[in-house]
Amino acid sequence: MKMISRGSGFDGRGRGLYSTFRRLRRKITGVDKKTIEQYLGQQKLKKLHLGCGNNIIEGWLNSDLFPESNRVVHIDAKETYPFNGETFDYIFCEHLIEHVSYEKGQHMLNECFRVLKDGGKIRITTPDLSFLISLYQSEKSELQKKYIRWATETFIDGAPCCEDTFVVNNFVRNWGHTFIYDEKVLRFSLEKAGFKEITKCDLNKSEDKTLRNLENEKRMPGGFLKLESFTLEGTKRTSATRS
Repeated sequence: MKMISRGSGFDGRGRGLYSTFRRLRRKITGVDKKTIEQYLGQQKLKKLHLGCGNNIIEGWLNSDLFPESNRVVHIDAKETYPFNGETFDYIFCEHLIEHVSYEKGQHMLNECFRVLKDGGKIRITTPDLSFLISLYQSEKSELQKKYIRWATETFIDGAPCCEDTFVVNNFVRNWGHTFIYDEKVLRFSLEKAGFKEITKCDLNKSEDKTLRNLENEKRMPGGFLKLESFTLEGTKRTSATRS
C-alpha cells in the first residue's frame, strides 16, 4: 500500500483516477476474490503481505492499494480486510503504516490481530523517527552524509544545497507520509491491538525463518533502507495459548 511510491510517475489526482478505474475493472472481473480463494485453498501456511508495491514475495498473498498485477490483490490496509478472523499464520508489511494517520494505523493493527490465527505473527518495518532526529544532529556518519546528498538530489527539486533541514522536511511530507513512528509508540500500538512478545529485529533478520529476508533493500542504495527503518515483530496470544 505505497500510497505514492518514490519515483512514481503519477501525481495524486492522476493516480487516484487510474486506480479507481483499475479497481472497478478488478471488481467486475472478480480477480481479487478468485486470487484470494485460490491462495487460501492451496497454501497450508497462510501469509499476508500488506502494501507489497513491486516487492512480490513468493508463497505470500501479496496485496496493495494500487495493484499493478493480477498476482497482487487490492486491499486498503486502513479499512476492514476481506477475510474471516484467524485466517493467516503471518502478516508482513514494509513502509506502509506511516502512510495513514495514527488512528487508522491503530485500526490497521487491530485488523491484523483479528485475521491472524492464535499464535500467528506480525512483522512491521517502518521509518524511524529517531533516524530523522539523528540525521539533524551536527555529528554525522559518512552514511548519513551520503543519504542527505542522495535524498536531496533525487527527491527535492529546488533545494539550494544538500542540508539535513531540507531532507527532514521533505521526509515527513512526501510520498504520502502521515505519521512517523518511533519504537516506543509502535510497540505501544501493537500491545494495544493485543500483540504479545514484541521484539525488535534487524532488517531481513528474525528468529523465525519465515520472517527472514523479506524487506526490499534493493529499492534504495546500499545501507539506506536500514538507516531509515526499524522492525518490530509481535505474536497473537490468547489466554488459552501456550508459548
